[in-house]
Amino acid sequence: MLDVVELRDRAKDRVGGYSHGMRQRLGIAAALLRQPRLLLLDEPTTGLDPAGMRDMRDLVRRLAGEGITVLLSSHLLAEVEELCNRVAIIRKGRIVYEGALRDLLATALSGYRLRSPEPERARVVCLAQAGIDDVELRDGELRFHAGEDAVAALSVALGQARIPITVLVPEVASLEELFLGLTEGETSDKAEAVVA
Repeated sequence: MLDVVELRDRAKDRVGGYSHGMRQRLGIAAALLRQPRLLLLDEPTTGLDPAGMRDMRDLVRRLAGEGITVLLSSHLLAEVEELCNRVAIIRKGRIVYEGALRDLLATALSGYRLRSPEPERARVVCLAQAGIDDVELRDGELRFHAGEDAVAALSVALGQARIPITVLVPEVASLEELFLGLTEGETSDKAEAVVA
């Protein structure tokens, strides 16, 4: 198990001399001795430096790749996005969302952002295009709501009008924004993301 958690070269050292990250990995090695099918990790990267966080995320990925289900409890939502394929969000002891992370993130599409050196001409084309709604010019960029087919048709229409596009991207709420929306803005000590 020391090989699995990359501590083989420190096997003869006293645990008291281990760094926080090494102790975290040693704890995982101890949990793996019984060959579990499920591993529960609570904030495994807390207190680690950036390299230790990276190593811990790599270890979690490797374990999941070996068929171990990893249930990760974390308030670090960027880590949740990077590591997890399913998520449960808990508010006051009740699950308010459970499902695939990609499905939750798909609900986060809040519109599109378009940047062009000719924003006013681009706005006119947007307004004339079917399926493009709520067109607004803000801070030199156009923002609007539309389905994918309407956005594809818009990009063709802008090309035909010889209006250059420098940016055309979906506006997506972050996992943090979704989490706060589902937990009604509660502080992190009252809500947590649990990820498998």
